[in-house]
Amino acid sequence: MVTIQETGLKEIGLLAINQAKQMGRSILVSDVHKIDPIDPLLFFHNGRELFLGERFFWKDPSDEMLLIGIGILKQIQSDQAADRFFHVESMWKEFITESMINNPYTENGIGPLMFGGFSFDPYKEKTNLWLKYGESQLHVPKYMLSIIKGQAFFTTNIVCSQNDDLSLFQKVLDERTQLLNSLHKGFQFKSANLLDTKEVSPQEWKVTVDEVVNDLKKGPMKKVVLARELRLFFDDTIEADTVLSHLLEEQRESFIFAFETNDNCFIGASPERLVKKQEEEVFSTCLAGSISRGKTSDEDQLLGDTLLKDQKNLIEHQFVVEMIQNAMEESCEEVILPANPQLMKMRDIQHLYTPVVGKIKKDTSILLLVDRLHPTPALGGLPKKEAIEKIRQVEMLDRGYYAGPLGWIDYKGNGEFAVSIRSGLLQGKEASLFAGCGVVADSDSESEYLETSLKFRPMLTALGGK
Repeated sequence: MVTIQETGLKEIGLLAINQAKQMGRSILVSDVHKIDPIDPLLFFHNGRELFLGERFFWKDPSDEMLLIGIGILKQIQSDQAADRFFHVESMWKEFITESMINNPYTENGIGPLMFGGFSFDPYKEKTNLWLKYGESQLHVPKYMLSIIKGQAFFTTNIVCSQNDDLSLFQKVLDERTQLLNSLHKGFQFKSANLLDTKEVSPQEWKVTVDEVVNDLKKGPMKKVVLARELRLFFDDTIEADTVLSHLLEEQRESFIFAFETNDNCFIGASPERLVKKQEEEVFSTCLAGSISRGKTSDEDQLLGDTLLKDQKNLIEHQFVVEMIQNAMEESCEEVILPANPQLMKMRDIQHLYTPVVGKIKKDTSILLLVDRLHPTPALGGLPKKEAIEKIRQVEMLDRGYYAGPLGWIDYKGNGEFAVSIRSGLLQGKEASLFAGCGVVADSDSESEYLETSLKFRPMLTALGGK
């Protein structure tokens, strides 16, 4: 059984109530404890009873950082299309100002933290598919488990006002004890069976690809990324816990995430980092150009060597490298990246991959970098503005959070965002999966269709499809 000392929270609570009365405003209280390791999936699952629809899950590809949030203490949301990253950052800074944080540890990703995402294009007409998600939506959890390089930390977040008393903190302590005591019960995964799969307008999508190819041959645009949707139907409600368990088993080398809001859950296993900030260092990833995995090691190597020499994919990859390098150089004192791409091998697919490292200039925030980097040419196209306008005009799909930035920021300004590809939206007994591909002047619509089919595979497999 996991136990956390109660006296510390009551002591800081009394100070916070007095401070709230003096200032005439609410105060955030955050209490951090180091604990014995907990199974992160068990913690996520057992949060269902108290906080279904208010959970998030995050794991980085190295397994060095796992974050599981339960309960929504504060929702930071902006539906302003212009300057949305700036508005979210301003609201976050205002929320944590004058907060009382009991955190004796130096690790990032503990204490007050917000997790969530941004839609791919806030100017795209919104459909009912993404009705439950705002254009920018991040949650500050009530309770959070952070597992950092094998060490476990538990954060409790509370907002107290000048009208509160210690009964608020006793209520939180009781709820926290209930949550932690539930961890000894264990759990069983409940699977829903896939009944039907429907491709959404595949022929119309191919026609759109052909039309965009003609535009690219005539005009100044170099590349446009087009995405499509696969709709799945099940015999029972799809549980995010079960899908996460499959992703953790099958796609361990990816960013694995789940972000609930109400009765919807955006979930996926993305190979692509947008940006990570760790004190003064920032990291990004150039990922574009892909091919399937081989059935044998020899075939796999042959496919990888083919990808490394394929001019279409190399050109597409270089577009991404140049854009990310330029965006990083605007915000960094120094940027380092290798001269040639290497291979990133996932379970079902392999990509051309170039890592980028930079040392940031003073006062550069992670959301400023997200703003400059999103969307990369791998998910939008080139030139950026014209490509997004073309996508907005011709793409039938409302991408919502697909291909948008999703991740976390802590109160010290550190954090990480992935590009939320290889993802799906769970909605009761139905789910939508999303996949896209880069269209260039010599693209073939049938080949691009097959590429998107390959990119559906990680999520389709996790949901029990073939």
